[in-house]
Amino acid sequence: MIRPNVPNEPGLSGFLNPEQINRFLRSSRLFWIVVIGVVVLWLLSGIYMVGPGERGIVLTFGQLTGQSEPGLHYRLPVPIQSNFVVDTARVRTAEIGYRTEGDTQRVVLEEAQMLTGDENMVVVQLFIQYLVHDPVAYLFHVRDAEGVLKASAEIALRSTVGQNTIDFTMTEGRVQAQDQVKAQLQELLDQYRTGLLVTEARLLAVDPPSDVRDAFHDVVRAFEDRERLVKESEGYAEQVVPAARGEAAQMVLEAEAYREQRLIRAEGDAARFLALLAEYLKAPEVMRERLYLESIERVLSGATIFVLETGQGGVLPFLPLTDLNSPAAPVIVPTEPTPAP
Repeated sequence: MIRPNVPNEPGLSGFLNPEQINRFLRSSRLFWIVVIGVVVLWLLSGIYMVGPGERGIVLTFGQLTGQSEPGLHYRLPVPIQSNFVVDTARVRTAEIGYRTEGDTQRVVLEEAQMLTGDENMVVVQLFIQYLVHDPVAYLFHVRDAEGVLKASAEIALRSTVGQNTIDFTMTEGRVQAQDQVKAQLQELLDQYRTGLLVTEARLLAVDPPSDVRDAFHDVVRAFEDRERLVKESEGYAEQVVPAARGEAAQMVLEAEAYREQRLIRAEGDAARFLALLAEYLKAPEVMRERLYLESIERVLSGATIFVLETGQGGVLPFLPLTDLNSPAAPVIVPTEPTPAP
């Protein structure tokens, strides 16, 4: 008798199913591919770029381990290492006593109003420009470097204004007050180790309260007019004094030249006289005749000479009809009459 259903004996075919093995291998390969891809991406996350004018800060387990210059750099991925990039070339600004909203400015009286040294109320607006020159101190030594900067600027501004009078701060002492605010602000920032460097601190407005503002502005305009007149007078003096000095120097030079000319001429005349004296002593009659003739030649060199005989009668012995318009009158030289033979 044969049984129709005979159960199969258990063997290894159930544990070594080829389809299950292939499915397992495919699933494990995909898993490792994913794992390797994640690891590669994790390693590539350590690449970072530092641009021009920036500074890179590298931390290893939260501790500073290095700084990097501009360029492409690599660090170990997080959480082993991390980096910060700080722009050290960008000029940053801060506003004390006002806020710029679009094209308009809004005055913040809580910051702008303060007392001067002569106990006058004044409204001051301060504009600040600064750089980050120490990125490590900027990132890790203070919680909010910009907030510390504004608070320190307000302290320095109130201290400077409180040491000076309102007239001094509004007029001739304005530049000096700006320098004082800048120096004191930088000193406070260095004490707090903010890593910030103030490049400019400029007072935009120093005005009294609105009730007396017009009167103070009149005082300021009067002071400016006085300074303008002083500058104009100094400019005129600078223009006139050199011209007068030049004219004086020219007159002195001309006088010296005239003196030298007269001295040379006098020396020449003296030498000529001494030479004539020596010749005169040798032959007095000849030299006397020569001197007479030279003198007559020099005196009558430009005259027209007519020689007339003496003893002739007539009212007008000679009428010059040749040149009536001549400026030089003719010279008539009478001669002795010749004796009759």
